Amino acid sequence: MGSYKEIVRDLHRKSSKEKKEILQRFFKTGKGEYGEGDQFLGIVVPDQRKIAQHHAATTDKKTIIELLDSVYHEERLTGLFILCNKFNSDRKKGNEKQWVDLYLKKADRVNNWDLVDSSAHIILGQWLEDKDRKILYALAKDNSLWKNRIAVVATWHFIRKQHDLRDIIELSKIMIDHPHDLMHKATGWMLREGWKKDARQIETFLNQFASRMPRTMLRYAIERMKEQKRKSYLNNR
Repeated sequence: MGSYKEIVRDLHRKSSKEKKEILQRFFKTGKGEYGEGDQFLGIVVPDQRKIAQHHAATTDKKTIIELLDSVYHEERLTGLFILCNKFNSDRKKGNEKQWVDLYLKKADRVNNWDLVDSSAHIILGQWLEDKDRKILYALAKDNSLWKNRIAVVATWHFIRKQHDLRDIIELSKIMIDHPHDLMHKATGWMLREGWKKDARQIETFLNQFASRMPRTMLRYAIERMKEQKRKSYLNNR
């Protein structure tokens, strides 16, 4: 069985002091930075995915919660990989809601950008595909940076699978005034993904709001456009 002790044992076998120091700098864990206090074991993501895949079938909800509650970043991410696996498996049986409920209950533990980006579109995005999406707007207006990011990244599923840009456009209007650069990047990223599916809709939005958008958000949104069009948006800010 994929017990917490067994999963942690396998993770620690892959840890590296050198990688730990690199990751703690990369994820801004210093005082006053967005990842302040986060702790790392020094394990690369492919190893975490392999361990999650190995244990997923025999891991229960209690163990996932233990992983999500860990102080160690890699344990939380591995827990999310397992949670995504459980969600996808049970979705085929129509029994996935329990994993959505757990994800939302433990959303405060999805507390760095890679944790969000590895899970929000898979769990919340897929779940909301054919449902009321008001939860996205509650998350977008929450005081938590990471819940804000969950809301935006969840739309990646609608964009990719349904070419549905309604929510990313509405959420982008909210995020224009967000104070954090990580939300500017995430929102611009999703707008760029939306532009790939329906350039007209995104350019209509940009024509109205580009002058108000944070420069980082705009740069991410227009990244794949031709140079002349990119310059036009940047020069008209």
